[in-house]
Amino acid sequence: MLIRPQTPADAAAIRAVTEAAFASAEHASGTEGAIVDALREAGALTLSLVAEQDGAIVGHAAFSPVRIDGEDCCWFGLGPVSVAPDRQGKGIGTALVREGLSTLQDRDAAGCVVLGDPAYYGRFGFTSDHALRYPGVPPQYFQSLRWSGDPVAGEVAYHSGFDAK
Repeated sequence: MLIRPQTPADAAAIRAVTEAAFASAEHASGTEGAIVDALREAGALTLSLVAEQDGAIVGHAAFSPVRIDGEDCCWFGLGPVSVAPDRQGKGIGTALVREGLSTLQDRDAAGCVVLGDPAYYGRFGFTSDHALRYPGVPPQYFQSLRWSGDPVAGEVAYHSGFDAK
């Protein structure tokens, strides 16, 4: 498996993998593919990684900037993370997340947030930090990972691409 940055030619395959991955997900909004497209079109995909096996895109992870209490604090949001349904449970998502987090650290990011399963994201060091809030979700599902700088507190806002339909 190869983990690499997306290329413009990958857009349709990323959309297909994302839609397939979230088609039966319990908490999916059904807009995950549109979110990735909107972030890409807005130039807000700080990091967009694909997993390629046998010449096919089988996974994708998106990282985009977030604001905390309206300020840019060099923090990023992870998501959506997508793996083709027939390839789930084989370490592809883990490889994408690990590579993405490592790359963000190398780029001097201060931290990353994610909305998702605490049991899954906890393995990467994410924890629920009640000083960072995301409205409308149970706090244990909104998690953060700080690498540098002073601790931050406040309400987190994702890029407007997350409002895509």
